Amino acid sequence: MEKRIYYHDTDAGTVVYYANYLKYLEEARTEFFEERGIFVKELVKEGTMFVVARQEVDYKSPAFYGDRLKVSAKINTVGVAKIEFSHEIRNQNNQVTTLAKTIMVCVDGGIKPKAIPEELKKKLLS
Repeated sequence: MEKRIYYHDTDAGTVVYYANYLKYLEEARTEFFEERGIFVKELVKEGTMFVVARQEVDYKSPAFYGDRLKVSAKINTVGVAKIEFSHEIRNQNNQVTTLAKTIMVCVDGGIKPKAIPEELKKKLLS
């Protein structure tokens, strides 16, 4: 996913505010799902959701106002009820700005853990 950095993404020093990276990671995972025909809105209707259980972020180099970032989302593992994503964010000079790992857990409408449906697993791993 490509992300252009606007002024509202930055702090007073024109550096991307650290918490905004979480939004970029979420957007990249949404794109990852949709590229595989998985739509969050439809999953919710079926009583299946994913919640973030753990987030690790390593900030390697700052990104700045005007930068164009490439944000990747890749699945490391899919378990019975969890997915582990790895993320890499690079700037327009191909320099790594951020590395991250996200663990998501599949839950039902009552936010109770549940097994990832088999058909969904197949799409995730395609």
